[in-house]
Amino acid sequence: MDIVGALSTRHVLDEEESVVSLCEREGVPLLASLEDYLALPEVDVLFSVQYERILTSFELSKASELNVNLHMAPLPEYRGCNQFSWALLDGAEEFGTTLHVMNERIDNGDILFEKRFPIPAACWVEDLYALTVAASVQLFAEHAEQIVTGDYTRTKQSDISARTSSLHFRDEISEMKRVDLSWEADKIHAHVRATSMPGFPPPYYIADGQQQHIVASRYALRNGRLERGSQHPVQQDGR
Repeated sequence: MDIVGALSTRHVLDEEESVVSLCEREGVPLLASLEDYLALPEVDVLFSVQYERILTSFELSKASELNVNLHMAPLPEYRGCNQFSWALLDGAEEFGTTLHVMNERIDNGDILFEKRFPIPAACWVEDLYALTVAASVQLFAEHAEQIVTGDYTRTKQSDISARTSSLHFRDEISEMKRVDLSWEADKIHAHVRATSMPGFPPPYYIADGQQQHIVASRYALRNGRLERGSQHPVQQDGR
């Protein structure tokens, strides 16, 4: 299996390692743009992981055999964005990660392989993210070669009638972060756990027309974004 190139940008969640630094260390050719990918002489299988765009039919046609997406959520339950937060707000007891065929619709293609696991009690979104990353690495390592060799069975998402289905978009996160202080304490805490993610703005409430941050004491607030701190219960921060 030869890797002809990798296209990536540094993500806000990258720390010591990134796709770029990994490729540089392993000698994998780095592509500067999607146009560079399309200019490659030959591509058999495309693997996409957390890519920010939905590819067009023309872009998908570049791979002669298959386009595969690693979607870090169970399908079809959590298609689209902010899947970790939605699962926690829904009170889901199970989560997972999925390798599926890409088409022009969002996380809509046939399922190839998946891995599921229970969500721990009182889970925070960053913890669910970390569990899903670990499961995704394992899923990819176990099945990437099978995908390249064609050793898989495609399952249509619409054929899994026992599962629910939802689709969420990136711009929903701001309203999801908004907390109403008249809610019961358990609901407020659930929203704080579901929307407090290091590297991103914290949840908030509105007082006197002004947005006030809610920062759990396990975090610190720096330049409008959360950083990891000590592990303690939730407290309000009106800065």
